[in-house]
Amino acid sequence: MLASQRLIDALNAQVGREMGASMQYLAIAAHFDSEDLKQLAQFFYRQADEEREHAMKFFHFILEAGGRVELPQIEAPQSQFATAKECAELSLTWEKEVTQQIYGLVDLAKEDNNYIALRFLDWFVTEQLEEVSTMNSLVSVIERAGEDRLLWVEEYLAREPLVEEAE
Repeated sequence: MLASQRLIDALNAQVGREMGASMQYLAIAAHFDSEDLKQLAQFFYRQADEEREHAMKFFHFILEAGGRVELPQIEAPQSQFATAKECAELSLTWEKEVTQQIYGLVDLAKEDNNYIALRFLDWFVTEQLEEVSTMNSLVSVIERAGEDRLLWVEEYLAREPLVEEAE
């Protein structure tokens, strides 16, 4: 096995966290979709897809490193929201937490002198800069527009997407 059991266990936990993020973003997308805020919904549908892709990267790394994938139980996401700002702030907080989780994985890989895992995790460290920056921008745009002018946010997202379309 190319990773310690301790690291494999931590990576399995991260699979669950990434799938949890995907589900949370789906819940937020559904909220915006039900409010006919299609650009915000699309933004969060894309985020949900991206988080699932992240989970699958961890999933496949565990297998390639000779570990056993053990999917953890995932809590149900929050599905009721009072405001768009609440959705964006929840997402920003989540991404900041994920950043700390990735740092923890990097620390474990360093302790294990696991250079393969460190190279793998480098991508996630860089990705978290984009994720936190994107959510920070969304919070900012929603705050500037205000809850009573979310159609301006919709227009902004249609014109200036915060997340690039998958190629």
